[in-house]
Amino acid sequence: MSSLNRQRSKKTGLAPGTLMHIGRQKPGSTRIDVVEYDASRLEDRRFDSLTECLVRKPSPVVTWINVDGLSQVEVLQQFGSCYGIHPLVLEDILATDQRPKAQDFGEYLYVVLKMIALDDKTRELKSEQVSIVIGGNYLVSFQEGLEGDLFEPVRVHLKNEKARLRLMGPDFLLHALLDVIVDNYFLVLEKLAERAEDIEDQLIDNPTTATLNEIYRMRRQMFFLHKAVWPLREVVSGLQRSDSQLIHPASGIYLKDLYDHTVQVLDTLETLRDMLTGMLDIYLSSASNRLNEVMKVLTIIATIFMPLSFVVGLYGMNFRYMPELQWRFGYPAVLLLLAAIGGGMLLYIRRKRWI
Repeated sequence: MSSLNRQRSKKTGLAPGTLMHIGRQKPGSTRIDVVEYDASRLEDRRFDSLTECLVRKPSPVVTWINVDGLSQVEVLQQFGSCYGIHPLVLEDILATDQRPKAQDFGEYLYVVLKMIALDDKTRELKSEQVSIVIGGNYLVSFQEGLEGDLFEPVRVHLKNEKARLRLMGPDFLLHALLDVIVDNYFLVLEKLAERAEDIEDQLIDNPTTATLNEIYRMRRQMFFLHKAVWPLREVVSGLQRSDSQLIHPASGIYLKDLYDHTVQVLDTLETLRDMLTGMLDIYLSSASNRLNEVMKVLTIIATIFMPLSFVVGLYGMNFRYMPELQWRFGYPAVLLLLAAIGGGMLLYIRRKRWI
């Protein structure tokens, strides 16, 4: 996040709509995949550059253009000139720290959201911004191309000639893309829930500082997920109630189902956040109890040795006329006295059930 803030500072003083990529750089050039389909045919092509407008207007087929990689600003400029995308929208596409949102520009809709993945090795969440522009017979999706492609199930679904997706317009394709991203949230939360259960077991068996660090790490991840998912609920709700001609009434019921899934993600997220808060309280209570046990043991040891230290200190004064100094059995007698005092105090503490 701090690196993104540093990159944003470079835009200070520039005019609104100035195109500059803000985010992590993907190695290699931008890749453009074009899928044209209708009920009877499907054509899939790939390009490394945009030399002409890829959408034929008007056209009975639906065209899905997926742009993988945003480092080449000139490609975005060509898209803007080809399809009349406002420069401010292109600026938002290149600035990959956007809040999830949906905007209606009349001839097209602009939707932006976060694609989340969990690295199994580092246990870190990785985020990638997905921007979508949907028009009358086309949909253009822009990915950073950093954390893999979640849209492969949609491509496989399109190859099925009997799929509902082949019979519907780009608004249904928008639902399919949003749905696969939201479904991936469930997979991420499932993995996080398993980690939370492991942490809970550690709290019961042997909580350590590493356990506390893991709790704090997961709490940060929960805040990060909440920041990405909470606005998405507003986005889906806005699309569901939209009066735009680009969202047909037949897609409304599917968007409603997607909204329910988004609410379920938020409910699961809130449950995990509450669990982690409870785990933190349990850890702090457990640490406090362990400290109290240690202090109790140390206090008992110090209490037992207090009278022993007094006796030893008394006979360590070495005055000349102390009567016991010349006594033949003085040393063993003092040892017996010390043993009797220590044993008596230990017996008294055990009867009081302090240990």
